[in-house]
Amino acid sequence: MQTVVIAFHLIVVLALIGVVLLQKSEGGALGMGGGGGFLTGRGQANALTRATAILAALFFATSLLLTIMANLNRAPKSILDGAAPATQQQGAPAGDAAPAAPSGGLLDQLKQIEEQKQQPTPAAPEPPRQ
Repeated sequence: MQTVVIAFHLIVVLALIGVVLLQKSEGGALGMGGGGGFLTGRGQANALTRATAILAALFFATSLLLTIMANLNRAPKSILDGAAPATQQQGAPAGDAAPAAPSGGLLDQLKQIEEQKQQPTPAAPEPPRQ
């Protein structure tokens, strides 16, 4: 269903671009108005204006529909999920044991992590010389 709506949305976008480019320029920012275009009659201008409004409404509707469809199956997520210590995340090696969870709150855990990062790491022993 979502693929069909995306395809329709892209057709509406291309049609909207085409209709906007067909309209007569009325001066613009630099004051250079379009001379005689191939659609210069008043009737064509009204039809193009109406077509632009309809295509803009369709663009808006399909954009909202795509947004709603994208969020239908999304589960709510807590902001605290991403605050887990680095050693407890999925990317941690299996051999490293996670430290015992502190009894404090989230701020205490974050403070302990920062303290661990700031501690100097011991230098590696030099290999024996032969």
